[in-house]
Amino acid sequence: MENFEVVIVGGGLGGLACGVMLSKEGMKVCVLEQHSQIGGCLQSFYRRGRVLDTGMHYVGSLQPGQILHQYFKYFGVIDRLRLQQLNPEAYDIIVAANGSRYCYANGEERFAARLIEYFPEEKAGIRKYCNLLKKVGNLISPEVLRSGHISNGGLEYMNVSACDVINSCTQNETLRNVLAGTVSLHSGDRERTSFYEHGMIMYSYMESAYRFKDGSQHVADALADEIRKYGGEVRLNAKVTGVEIKNSRVREIRINGHEPVSAKYVISDIHPAGMLDLLEGEKVLRPAYCRHIHSLPNSYGCFTTHILMKPGKTPYANSNYYFHNRPDAWSSQGDYKGCNIPVILLSMQPPKEGVYADAVSLLTPMFPQIFGAWSDTEIGKRGEAYEALKKQYAGAMMDCVSRLFPEIEAQTEAVYTSTPLTYRDYTSTQNGSAYGIVKDCRNALLSRIPVRMKIENLYFTGQNMNVHGCLGVCASAAVTCSALLGEEYLVKKIGNA
Repeated sequence: MENFEVVIVGGGLGGLACGVMLSKEGMKVCVLEQHSQIGGCLQSFYRRGRVLDTGMHYVGSLQPGQILHQYFKYFGVIDRLRLQQLNPEAYDIIVAANGSRYCYANGEERFAARLIEYFPEEKAGIRKYCNLLKKVGNLISPEVLRSGHISNGGLEYMNVSACDVINSCTQNETLRNVLAGTVSLHSGDRERTSFYEHGMIMYSYMESAYRFKDGSQHVADALADEIRKYGGEVRLNAKVTGVEIKNSRVREIRINGHEPVSAKYVISDIHPAGMLDLLEGEKVLRPAYCRHIHSLPNSYGCFTTHILMKPGKTPYANSNYYFHNRPDAWSSQGDYKGCNIPVILLSMQPPKEGVYADAVSLLTPMFPQIFGAWSDTEIGKRGEAYEALKKQYAGAMMDCVSRLFPEIEAQTEAVYTSTPLTYRDYTSTQNGSAYGIVKDCRNALLSRIPVRMKIENLYFTGQNMNVHGCLGVCASAAVTCSALLGEEYLVKKIGNA
């Protein structure tokens, strides 16, 4: 039986980030990925020679001196990232249901100034909102890392809803919905989404916003290369099918039903409920705890329409567009052309050369029950009714964005779609959930999973721990690895990289 110091179950961003941190410290690390491709939501794929991204359509805080840049610098991959900075004057454009457009600009002062141009009478409320975003964003700044901490608190922001905070800043309903214009595409829930979660994500993009050129897969590949450089392993097609517990510790991990490996420490980058289902042998965890983990609700998924554009027809738009079909930005319901489409994110893949886009992605939130009739089926075997429903959604989404891009259908060469079931099958998320376990500000502690449990050498990481997204997962990985290495020791190295 092969022995490692650390075995990491799951090769998404969280697992790869942990693998880099621990292998840099001389630990013998092995990352186990059940699919033939690493990366989770960083995965890219090709259709007709065009690259398309699974889930990481843009990221924030990647300029020198900003927090995500600091993490990737420490990982040793910052110089290998191929980046396209979005328009600093309009990285996100909120398109209201009535057709009005509002731009988000980079930098706290410019962000506020652009909104004040639209709402001059709301200057005080806009600046209050921006100041609150800054307070939340600075809780995990590089300066905080250099002081020996991953985060500088923030519980008070975890216990209040983002909707309530926005409403406290202004009585103007239009402005309220503009400030919440992107929430549906980062798991926005009027009652449950905390201002901590909203603030971290919004402030990160406010600092700077980038797309990955040539697909986000190269980020995962660069992290895997770093693990191997320090002597670690990244194994593909290595599905963990059992985890044996003895004397309150993981004794053995079984791969593909038969191959055993052992490790001093085990880190799970898969959904906590999925890891609990793998445990065998000694019963260490209380049944009530297991029921609690399984009962935690997961966020909705996404339906994505990937459009390949005819060459030389569609000028590349260096902004994201959020098309709203209802005046209420928090609504998860929006009957458009017979489909539940409350909002659509339009994001273009940066062209390899020239000024024309060759691929456009449209994303809308989707609850798993819409495609629930096919939940027990496999990719490629879901039948004509499934394909017809996908085609209906894709057509409705293209019709919606034609408000600003009237030639999009005529410029389309081919259309590919993915449902929450597609995400489930390729990224192993529960029911295709896009953002993992819902973090509920009404009971923040109960809806967050601690890194450690009563199994002494088993640790959790990934988007289910705290904030989802690229930044949230990197910070969660640092929390996990700090439990093995010591927080002050590790994060000062990250902060001073």
